[in-house]
Amino acid sequence: MSTKHRPSNLDLDKLKSASNKKFAIVCSEWNPEIINRLLDGAYDFFEEIGISKNKIDELKVPGSFELIFGCYKVQSSKKYDAILAIGSVIRGETSHFKYISQSVFDGIKDLNTNGNSPIILCLLTDDNYQQSLDRSGGKHGNKGYDCAAATAKISLI
Repeated sequence: MSTKHRPSNLDLDKLKSASNKKFAIVCSEWNPEIINRLLDGAYDFFEEIGISKNKIDELKVPGSFELIFGCYKVQSSKKYDAILAIGSVIRGETSHFKYISQSVFDGIKDLNTNGNSPIILCLLTDDNYQQSLDRSGGKHGNKGYDCAAATAKISLI
């Protein structure tokens, strides 16, 4: 379970005030085992602050590069207080990793500066599959949980 690695500075009582906010998750279908673990962590966090899974809208996109368009569509609806984007890019033997990762960071940054709903980016950019496992519910916690907490925090600003 993701909560065993809960950050010590996380004020769940304060974040429970975000339970009346509207959230969306845009997630990649690429690297499904990693994505599902990150989603589990995100939903664990939202449950802890009183938001059930069925209260959060979810949009699946083919890969991490498409997170930009998915977030744009969700953000354009003007229905959400904050959006969580979840993806995973694992380094391979070509430079594809570098271009996809940088493009997603830049695209989400642009949406955050020009849009009306903040987007928290939970994009694992790991050197290998084991690192992704370690950061999606393994020995380094669950970044899905951590980023869901950041999504709740930003919705309160």
